[in-house]
Amino acid sequence: MFIDTHVHLNADQYDEDLQEVIDRALENNVTKMIVIGFDRKTIERAMDLTEKYDFIYAVVGWHPVDAIDCTPEDLQWIEELAAHPKVVGIGETGLDYHWDKSPKEVQQEVFRKQIQLAKKVQLPIIIHNREATEDVLRILKEEKAEEVGGVMHCFSGSVETARESIDMNFMISLGGPVTFKNAKKPKEVAELIPIEHLMIETDAPYLAPHPYRGKRNEPSYVPLVAEEIARLKGLTIEEVGEKTTKNAEQFFKLK
Repeated sequence: MFIDTHVHLNADQYDEDLQEVIDRALENNVTKMIVIGFDRKTIERAMDLTEKYDFIYAVVGWHPVDAIDCTPEDLQWIEELAAHPKVVGIGETGLDYHWDKSPKEVQQEVFRKQIQLAKKVQLPIIIHNREATEDVLRILKEEKAEEVGGVMHCFSGSVETARESIDMNFMISLGGPVTFKNAKKPKEVAELIPIEHLMIETDAPYLAPHPYRGKRNEPSYVPLVAEEIARLKGLTIEEVGEKTTKNAEQFFKLK
């Protein structure tokens, strides 16, 4: 049994075959999926999916790349949606210094506001971090994000950064890159961080694991992430599935 803790079933890439994608996930023992909304369109779609499927949950927030488009009304809407029983987190939020659509100071301001919102509604924060580790950790500490904790999604940082995050009440979520031959850091994290602090995800439709690298990702591939973690830890895939599922169910308070 597996939980895909971060998937974008609300993406345009699934417009033609969404039901088939969901069916394949269930056939591969992916019994719950957390769909991430990060702007108006994807949040609305995520909420629709939670209503249609009892095994789908939502996280709602505003992506750092689009921070420049985020209005006070958007944040108010996210706060209202947070009261929904199947909304289990705020995000994905954070910082992305790879793309330059939103200036760094705007990203940081919107990030801080979402941490404050998460603390107000008492939900964990799902972190997107690209080329911004130092500022992400600094802002999380300054805003006392440990009060609600969260998830370092698709973690690609060092073991030291993982441990620093865990000290702030954050879980480490590994995705497809842990299966890549040259992915030294994710493999070290998978090996050295205790499984009690790990979750698994696809980030589908992005970052498909080996042997599907470069193709459209989907939640039925999450067992491939578990398989690689199992190999690195000397566990069975069943043990990794059971432990990461328990972690996600407890952390997100899933039914």
